[in-house]
Amino acid sequence: MFRHVVLFNWTEDATDVQKHALAGELRKLPDVIDSIRLYHVGPDAGINPGNCDFAVVADFDDAEGYLAYRDHPAHRTVVEHYVNPIVASRSAVQYEIAPRPEPD
Repeated sequence: MFRHVVLFNWTEDATDVQKHALAGELRKLPDVIDSIRLYHVGPDAGINPGNCDFAVVADFDDAEGYLAYRDHPAHRTVVEHYVNPIVASRSAVQYEIAPRPEPD
């Protein structure tokens, strides 16, 4: 498995309407992009100060599945029309998920 994690901070002028629209559009992607195996998006819970504003966690079978997602026109449209207008900063990481060992 291959995991993609993105953390966003929004601009000060980002509205609640924009943030909710973005989350809604992102949640549509698993129905459109076949390579997505698991997909979670959501705002920070507000428990710890200094956290990022929003997270996306997506799992794929392999790096090729992630690349298909990254370059998919539906994903690119969401980034262009919903993320870019309100993003102040973005951090991301992709990594292999090691399989869990079988119990003895």
